[in-house]
Amino acid sequence: QVQLVESGGGLVQAGGSLRLSCVASGRTFNNYAMGWFRQAPGKEREFVAAISRSGGTTLYADSVKGRFTISRDNAKNTVYLQMNSLKPEDTAGYYCAAKRRYTDLLRREDSDYDSWGQGTQVTVSA
Repeated sequence: QVQLVESGGGLVQAGGSLRLSCVASGRTFNNYAMGWFRQAPGKEREFVAAISRSGGTTLYADSVKGRFTISRDNAKNTVYLQMNSLKPEDTAGYYCAAKRRYTDLLRREDSDYDSWGQGTQVTVSA
């Protein structure tokens, strides 16, 4: 497993942008598929985006497609989530997750991921 630490959350007006970062410990970061999930108060955790080990394959929730971009820098052990055109309904705690993989398979189910960060809060005002 890896240790994950998110940062970059905050308060932003609707239509604004934020970039979240997630730094992973260890020297085998490029063996892990990475995902971003979010959870709003009173709601279940939901998938946002995922990226394969090499960064060559990505997957998005329909609700964020075209607005959010997931990327990674394996040299820095970091995965990013660029969030543009933010909406009040994007308000949630955002969590980084990791899954060790030997292929470029990506999954949306949170149960598939082994390691989780503590989360960073994103609040979008109307």
